[in-house]
Amino acid sequence: MKVVISVGGSVIAPTLAQENFLKYADVIRELAKEHTVLVVTGGGKAARDYIGVARSMGANEAVCDLIGIALSRLNARLLISALSSAAFQDIPHDYREAETAMSSHKVVVMGGVAPGQTTDAVSAILSEYVQANLLIVATSVDGIYTADPYINKDARRLEEVTTDELVKIVMSTEMKAGSKSVIDPLAAKIIERSKVSTVVIDGREPQILFDVIKGAHVGTRIIH
Repeated sequence: MKVVISVGGSVIAPTLAQENFLKYADVIRELAKEHTVLVVTGGGKAARDYIGVARSMGANEAVCDLIGIALSRLNARLLISALSSAAFQDIPHDYREAETAMSSHKVVVMGGVAPGQTTDAVSAILSEYVQANLLIVATSVDGIYTADPYINKDARRLEEVTTDELVKIVMSTEMKAGSKSVIDPLAAKIIERSKVSTVVIDGREPQILFDVIKGAHVGTRIIH
């Protein structure tokens, strides 16, 4: 099976501790023994901190996006270091390079690609480009809710959501650099058109990836 894993920066790098990367590397290395695995890392808190400073100095959103991309690629480099020989050692700059890197039969790890694309959007486009069987979105929230659970106490987690429902839920998301939304509108539309099987999970404990691969009912499954 060909699997793309979108790992939010808040999941893999809540702090700059090697344990975060090593734990994910251990699980990904095991998955890669049976599956083709591609990973997209986000920038997380470090990216948001840098972006905040840039905004305070008048940087526009495109510049802020580029800063976020740079930080996401640093996290990709750290994950590659943790994976060691199990990983393709170069970070692809685009989807074609990622597809070419797959021929190495190693784990392909990349960060951001272009302004205006979040980690999840890059992962969704990558899934479409390489014709992945499964997209796993690992976030710091345990699925998709009817509203922001941090703001609305009546928000309900959805075990399943159609792509139409997903698009409606996320259309209120603000498209700014460093956004912390579970799924952004662009990613939702790409998932809708590509029809790639997608699961959104709380990825703070990477062992959950084994459950997802086995088809366990965790997080929120996006259905077409």
